[in-house]
Order: sequence, then C-alpha cells, then structure tokens
Amino acid sequence: MFAELLERVAKALDAAGIAYMVVGGQAVLLHGEARLTKDVDVTLAAGLERLADVLAVAKAAGLGPLVDPESFTRRTLVLPCQDERTKLRVDFILSFSPYERQAIDRARLVTMGSAAVRFATAEDLVIHKMIAGRPRDVEDVKGVLRKNPGLDRAYVSEWLKRFEDVVERPLASEFAAIAGAG
Repeated sequence: MFAELLERVAKALDAAGIAYMVVGGQAVLLHGEARLTKDVDVTLAAGLERLADVLAVAKAAGLGPLVDPESFTRRTLVLPCQDERTKLRVDFILSFSPYERQAIDRARLVTMGSAAVRFATAEDLVIHKMIAGRPRDVEDVKGVLRKNPGLDRAYVSEWLKRFEDVVERPLASEFAAIAGAG
C-alpha cells in the first residue's frame, strides 16, 4: 500500500521537477527497525514560491489537501494531504535551508514499482530524528544506529552542533550519549 503511494508521489514530484526526500517513519523502515507508521513525510526542495506546483503534484498523485493551503501551509511550511484511495496521509514539508537542500541532494534512490524513490540517507534521517527529539524519535535513532554500524557519525555530529542554537538543546552530546549506548 505504501509502496504504491510512494511510487505515485515520486513520479508526480519528478514530473514537476521538484527534488525531494522521504523522511520520517517510511525512511525508518528503510534504515532502521520495523515499526508502525501511518503516514508519509516528504521534504521538498521548494519553498512557498512553489506552493502552486506542490498543490499540482498532490493532485497528480491523487492526494487532496487536508487544510487550507493558503493559510496553513504559509504559516507552517507543511501541506498535509490525504490519499483519496487509501486514506493514508502524506505531509509535504517545504524547505529552504542549505542543510535540507544538501540532504535532498544526498538522498538514496530506492526502486518502488516503476519509480526511483528518494529516501533520506541514514545520517540525514538521524539528524532529523535528533532535532525532533521525541521518545519515538530517540528509539528510531537507536534502531538506525544498530542497523547501520558504518554510519558517518562525524557528519551527524557536525550538523547537530550547527543546529544546537536553533533548537536550544545540546544535540551533539545527546547523540553521543545515544550512540555510545547503541
């Protein structure tokens, strides 16, 4: 069910020329340990200036917005949608930072049906999960570390240090503690 949805979303994004990466629970299933997930999170190399294009992508993929895009998406930089067939949720996350653009460029291609779907690398997934910092995210990080012993921890730590002032948490030392326990 998710594979077919990801295939549709990937094809629509590719047709629109919008670079992206799948993050969240679907990326955890690829890089970490199996867990229940009820949605798809997709970070886009697009800002608000491409909102009309993102809405067209959603429509082409068979998705309908769950909110008023003009107000909600402009305020949150997220366009939550729902697949008309499966009722699964897809969150399009608009991005603008140099880190997000680099992470999208680093994304790993995974074949699903007739599409190459772009997933965040294990390292970039860990960075996203560490920033979110919820208990479920910490467990996801542990699972990714277990499954990927060769993960580039220096890359992860460097980016986490850069985000510490933004999130007002000692991300690099939190990661070091988790990685040391993993």
